[in-house]
Amino acid sequence: MSIAQLAGQPNAKRILQHALTTGKVSHAYLFSGPPGSGRLAMAEQFAKAIFCTSGTGDACGECLACRKFEHGNQPDLHIVEPDGNSIKIDQIRELQKDMAYRNSGTDRKVYIMKRAETMTLQAANSLLKFLEEPPTPVVAILLTDNGQAMLPTIRSRTQWVPFMPLSPTEMLEVLLQEGHPPTLARAAVHMASGLDACRAIVQQNGFAEMRNVVIQLGKDSLTRFTAAMLTAQQHVFKSELGEKPQLLLSLLYLWYRDFIQVQAGRQESVVFIDQIEFLSRHAYNRSSEGWVRCMEYTLETGKRMRAHVSPQLALEQLLIRIQEG
Repeated sequence: MSIAQLAGQPNAKRILQHALTTGKVSHAYLFSGPPGSGRLAMAEQFAKAIFCTSGTGDACGECLACRKFEHGNQPDLHIVEPDGNSIKIDQIRELQKDMAYRNSGTDRKVYIMKRAETMTLQAANSLLKFLEEPPTPVVAILLTDNGQAMLPTIRSRTQWVPFMPLSPTEMLEVLLQEGHPPTLARAAVHMASGLDACRAIVQQNGFAEMRNVVIQLGKDSLTRFTAAMLTAQQHVFKSELGEKPQLLLSLLYLWYRDFIQVQAGRQESVVFIDQIEFLSRHAYNRSSEGWVRCMEYTLETGKRMRAHVSPQLALEQLLIRIQEG
């Protein structure tokens, strides 16, 4: 993989690829953005491109340096991450010692620091001196959720590379490339704000089963009220799925939203894409305002559950409201 092949982040790509193509790679970068925005993947591919010997402005994936990197055999790449809850001064001292050794045939050494905002004050001050006077050609890549949490003196000595939250479309592309089931991935990207959270949802025990139950519950709630009640009792509250009512409601919300997507002709945005025939057949049974009310009822039910109303009672009352329109 290369920088160009990563999903999203056009501004970050532009900054890094320009540095590579012009040969003006900075001595330090600050990758700042929310969790799941791909900062670590971008840092790794940027480091790989720095070591690449092809001269193409990105990692070629074929040269010896790229192959060593891909197999985890690049001795001039160092990863620093918190020891417990913070990055401590001893870790920075150890990093400085490692960076002082001669390079193993590369032009630069690179270190990637995860959760850089967790550095203790002593560690941050030690790093600051190291940023100003590295013993060898070094590229520092600091990763943080919040760049403003870093010392101003460190921010001023690094090039800021902003990362934005990935869109559902961008996250879906990554999940599909990773081989996750398309039907599960399409739902997950609308239920979480970052790739790691999406992966956790897709891989969650019972998620596929919950999705199937929601499809049945969603259909029954519109056409067979008594069957909907039985589905809730038998397949939700008399099973382990009953322990995850908020997950059920999140999926049910997306189910009702899909009818609006169909009405608007946005089939590519439908989450329950394998149910497109049913959705298309019933989309105009209610107005768009009617479907919005179904979504609002679902959100209100989630609030009631969080206020300690019995999940079974809250869901049954939701089904009554959906039936009444």
